[in-house]
This record gives sequence, C-alpha cells and structure tokens, in this order.
Amino acid sequence: MIKRIVLGGIVLLAGWHTHAQSKNEVKLNILNTIALASVEVGYEHFIDSNQSIGAEILINDQFSYFLEKSGEKFNTNSVLASYNFYFGNKGENASGYYMYPFIKYRFGDFEEKKTIEGVEVKVKTDMDSFILGLGSGYKWVWNDKFAIGPYASIARNFSEDVNDKFIAIEVNAGFSIGYRF
Repeated sequence: MIKRIVLGGIVLLAGWHTHAQSKNEVKLNILNTIALASVEVGYEHFIDSNQSIGAEILINDQFSYFLEKSGEKFNTNSVLASYNFYFGNKGENASGYYMYPFIKYRFGDFEEKKTIEGVEVKVKTDMDSFILGLGSGYKWVWNDKFAIGPYASIARNFSEDVNDKFIAIEVNAGFSIGYRF
C-alpha cells in the first residue's frame, strides 16, 4: 500500500515537472543581502503567462530600512505569500511591469539596551505580527531563463507591540536575481 502511494506520488511529480517546464522561478533579493545582511529567497510558480503565486523566506528580516544602532539587534525572520500580476510582455515569459498583493508573517524579537535607574538592561520587543501589503516592480527576462529587476512595496503591520515601538507602515525595496526552470 505504501509503495503504491510513493510510486503514485513520484509519477504525479514527474508529470507535473514535465508539464511545468519554464513555469517556475527561484530568486534572491541581492540588494538587501548587500545593504542589510538580510537574506530573502523566493519562489514563483507561474499559473499563466501573466500571473504567478509566490513564496519567500526572509532571514534576518529587519523592520524596513531602520538601521540598527549600537546595542540594538533584530532577531527576526519572516515568511511571505504573494499573488503576482504581470502587465508587460504578452508572450509566455511573464516579464515587464507587475504588481503583487501579499501577506507576511514576521516572528522573532528586537533587543535594545536601556538604562533604567542607572542600571543598563536588555529590553526585548516581541516582533510577531501579520503584515498586509502591496508591491510593484519591473522584471527583465533573458532566454526564458534569467530574470532580474527592481521592486518596492508598502505594507501595514498589525501588531500593537511593534506599532508602539516602530511606525505601522513598512516600506521595502529590492533588486532580485532569478532563474527560471
């Protein structure tokens, strides 16, 4: 019974992979990796020539472009899901201008040193929160394999603890490098 399920799964995956040629993209936000030491790795599955669903993992996800000061440290990661609409090329390579609504969940904490009654203590802010936003960008695609392009987004954070410490509206930008298969 288990062998049949495993064999059926392998056959389905092989069929899906054959059907999904040139319908997937893995990407890295190189700008934030260099500027913020934040690693943003993403995946897109193209549903049509002008639509895709995406998922990203953000390691060391900092609050927008808020720069850490001495004695302050972000210890946060995030997962993000998006639905991407391409408005450019009407061919099969989903390129040009695009927009994407997204939902993001950030988890972790922000730590800072404060002096309270002459004693230096570490104070942590719980950064767990849901974030809704909208982004836009432009993507160039070469040979149906390599994709690069800038993008920016604006989002609303729904955590009272985070909004007490930081502004509720987050702005993010990046430059992605991707490979399609």
